[in-house]
Order: sequence, then structure tokens, then C-alpha cells
Amino acid sequence: MRVRVARCGFRHGTSLHYRGGEVRGRGYRGPMIQVRRGHERYPGGDAEAGIVSWHAFSFGSHFDPENLRFGALVACNEERLTAGAGFDEHPHRDTEIVTWVVEGELTHRDSAGHETTVRPGDLQRLSSAGGVRHVERNDGAGPLCFVQMWLTPQEAGGEPSYEVVRGIADGTPYAVPSAGALLHVRRLADGERTAVPDARRAYVHVVRGAVQLGDARLEPGDAARITDGEGLELRGLAAAECLVWEMGPEPVYG
Repeated sequence: MRVRVARCGFRHGTSLHYRGGEVRGRGYRGPMIQVRRGHERYPGGDAEAGIVSWHAFSFGSHFDPENLRFGALVACNEERLTAGAGFDEHPHRDTEIVTWVVEGELTHRDSAGHETTVRPGDLQRLSSAGGVRHVERNDGAGPLCFVQMWLTPQEAGGEPSYEVVRGIADGTPYAVPSAGALLHVRRLADGERTAVPDARRAYVHVVRGAVQLGDARLEPGDAARITDGEGLELRGLAAAECLVWEMGPEPVYG
């Protein structure tokens, strides 16, 4: 039985046309845009332990060979933790972990000696490189909601690193050079427009509010995966906040 849990704001120009779950430019020669709705995410976490997770890509016991990654992005998880809940110490390696707090306070501790509290508007990055262990908890009095995104680096190994950018400004790109990616935070008022980066791969995740992308209305928890986009824009339909990744194509190994 699936238990329905509130999701802290997560809900389950070029002329564009839908094609099933995709949107393409006229004549299907333009960019390909695949819209993934919030209710299509894989449920996860442990509700009894106060953790509810929603996964955009294959993760843990949820495996879909057609949904492993997009560009460098291999995870985009919506996490909700009750007060006192958290993820006990666990290892990572060869992964860039970028976290955006939506509500509450996230406590981070790792084996490199970092201990921080991350709040809404702050961006956290943990480069696990050759290996690191960390703890993520809700040590606050209220609920915690955050979006955590994992990217694969272009080269394995190296020394772990960590940083928190406090109060990241709208429109200021955050670079993850090891993964060849840029993250743009976009906050849009009703009717306000912003360009989607022209890139081989762009990923738009709606945190709150609603936006229009071509013919598609995107609401909290929804995402758009854009291949070879050019000249696209988002239009705010309500006070909106979006996370937009600008990336290259999927890497080829071997």
C-alpha cells in the first residue's frame, strides 16, 4: 500500500508540439523536450523513519534501464525529513552531490571534518571524488525538504571537496567543472520570462510555483529534459523557483 505524504511544495519564442510525453519543434527538427511529471517519480525512503523520497531516475531498488541518466545528471531526488530524521553515515565516491534546501535546515557532517547547517537559498556541493562518508539530518524543530542532485564527474578519483554558497543569487550560474555542468537558479514572478540555456542537454526542475515551457505547463516536482535546445524560454505562471542544469551530452566510456 502506498501512503500519500505531503511534499512541501512538490506536486504530484519557439512554437512547440507534444508527441506523447515529448515536445518537439515544428517539423520535429527542433529540440526534443521530454516532460516528466512529479507523480511519475519513483517513491523511496522510509516513512516509518520519517523519510519520504521521490526519485527522477533509477535509484536504489527502482531500476529502469531507459531512465538511468540525462547528460551528467544521474539523480534528482526530492527528500522530505521529519524533525529528528536523517540519513546515517554512508559512503560516496566519484559523484558530485549538489543540494538545494527548500524548507527547514539540513545538517551535514562528513569524514573530512566539515559540519554545516544549510538553509533555504543556500547551495551545498560535496565532491566525493576518491571517497568520503557523510551524514545528513534534520536536527531542526520543523520539517525539512530539499532537492539533491547527483552528477558523474568526467574523471574518477581525486581528493574530496566541500562548499556551501550562502544565498545564491538568481541568474548567477554555479559551475561544477568536474562534471562539465552549470546550475542556474531561476526565480520568476507571474508573467516574467527567462531564457533556457542553449545546450546539448538542459534539465529544468520546478521547485515551487508554475512555469510555461512551450505548450507545457510545469508545476512543482515536474521536470523537462531538453536535448539540443536553442531559443527556448520559461515564463512564470505563479511565483516560481526552478533549478536549470546546463550540460553536455551523456559521456561515452571505453
